[in-house]
Amino acid sequence: METVILAVVIAVVVLGALGGLVVGSRRKKSLPPPPPAAPDITAPPAEPHVGDEAETPRDEPRRTIEEVDLPGGSTPVVVAEPPVPEAPAIEIPEPTAGRLVRLRARLSRSQNALGKGLLTLLSREHLDEETWEEVEDTLLTADVGVQPTTELVDRLRERVKVLGTRTPDELRGLLREELLKLVGTDVDRAVKTEPEDRKPGIVMVVGVNGTGKTTTTGKLARVLVADGRTVVLGAADTFRAAAADQLQTWGERVGAHTVRGPEAGDPASVAFDAVKEGKEMDVDVVLIDTAGRLHTKTGLMDELGKVKRVVEKHAPLDEVLLVLDATTGQNGLVQARVFAEVVDITGIVLTKLDGTAKGGIVIAVQRELGVPVKLIGLGEGADDLAPFEPEAFVDALIGE
Repeated sequence: METVILAVVIAVVVLGALGGLVVGSRRKKSLPPPPPAAPDITAPPAEPHVGDEAETPRDEPRRTIEEVDLPGGSTPVVVAEPPVPEAPAIEIPEPTAGRLVRLRARLSRSQNALGKGLLTLLSREHLDEETWEEVEDTLLTADVGVQPTTELVDRLRERVKVLGTRTPDELRGLLREELLKLVGTDVDRAVKTEPEDRKPGIVMVVGVNGTGKTTTTGKLARVLVADGRTVVLGAADTFRAAAADQLQTWGERVGAHTVRGPEAGDPASVAFDAVKEGKEMDVDVVLIDTAGRLHTKTGLMDELGKVKRVVEKHAPLDEVLLVLDATTGQNGLVQARVFAEVVDITGIVLTKLDGTAKGGIVIAVQRELGVPVKLIGLGEGADDLAPFEPEAFVDALIGE
């Protein structure tokens, strides 16, 4: 019995010791942290309204769709039509008859130096060799040219010697006669625009860059319209961007139709179409403006010859007008000579003759080319292109 009790006591002690070991080991282990509690979520502050800075937005009254006034379905929406540009008013050009006489004062202001200089020299009491040399220098300075100057001085010396007396009126009359002989009074200076066997007349305008060729073509259209002709303009200057627009503006001012092509297109094609449309419209004259070109550029000059050949598939050209800047003087004669070889010049248009140009260029260019000056430009005005009249021109040179 005692043995049993003893065994029970020992078992109890052993179990107690084992229980203590287990509890001690559990205390040594770190327990995992408890899960974090859910954070309190706070709503972000609302965006402030304009002018409210950082205030909390206020409740504002809102209208329902029933309260909003909507346009009625039956009311049409009016769309404004773009304004239609008005056609330019057609101008009535100034009559060409006597136009140079009306512009004579403008011409004489820039040309009187020649006439007055000659009259002053010829009025000297003794006309010795030195005086005649001064007369020659005056004429050469005025771009008359060497051969015409020699002829004029020789005739003046002979006539002054024969006359004996040299009153101012006699000298003026003498000088006028001799200058008219050089300029030429028996030459047909009319611009040929009325062929007998067909219609329209065809005029081509050529020249170097910067001579006022397109402007001259537009002014020539005004001259023809003023004389009662109908005109079609051919904008065959396709190289200069503004040339076709410029020519069309000139045409619209007098009611002339302008035929144009694409920029940098074939100028011969434009010229061909211009003549074709001129025939279809039964106009009196077709004016063809060509691109300005340097006389030293062989390729460009060949192209000008092509334009002429293509146009002549319709009909022969009635006029080929060369536009020269009168202020270039003798240098313009070199240009004129080359153009004459390529397209057979039939007439000269001298522009800027109211500026620093010397009047003698009229004599020199006619002598060089053997063709007459037919038109002269005396200013920037639309009607400042005038038919050349030898008597009015010489009177402007020597003054009253």
